[in-house]
Amino acid sequence: MTIRSIFESFNRTLTCLTGFLLLSAANLAAQQGNNDAVNANIIYHFTKYINWPPEKKSKNFVIGIVGETGLYDELKNTTAGKMAGNQNIVIRRYKASAKIFDCQILFITDEEGGDLKKLVVATTGNPILIVTESEGLAKQGSCINFVIADDHLKLEINKTNIEKRNLNIASDLLKLGVVVK
Repeated sequence: MTIRSIFESFNRTLTCLTGFLLLSAANLAAQQGNNDAVNANIIYHFTKYINWPPEKKSKNFVIGIVGETGLYDELKNTTAGKMAGNQNIVIRRYKASAKIFDCQILFITDEEGGDLKKLVVATTGNPILIVTESEGLAKQGSCINFVIADDHLKLEINKTNIEKRNLNIASDLLKLGVVVK
């Protein structure tokens, strides 16, 4: 074995362990009802497992939220002083009626999930990862959907929707979720 292959093997193991710990913490917190903190942590980690095109890797890395939720404050706390690559992370609120969503990740609350189709159309052609939290939305245009099943947080991942937005998802993240079409 070469040093490189040992390093790559260690890196894969570390990545899998990180994912396991991330979902274990998510499941524990979901059972305890602290979804905003868990969701904020997972959304922050998406910055490491999704690759945006070069034009989205300058200026600030913006995580947008549509709807009223405690997730806004949790994301501000979770990302304070952290970077996405070499970009500062900024959290912004958007109204569902906004004309422009200048962000890399757009989280749509459960209450605003009914506007998903309109938001998908409004962001078509833009490399924006759409994240939701309502049953079945990954099949309706969301890229990643948080659902609680049997008191456990599950990630529904629609790889086709991700690729349509000119984004690439790491295989390690795909392994942590349920791929839907």
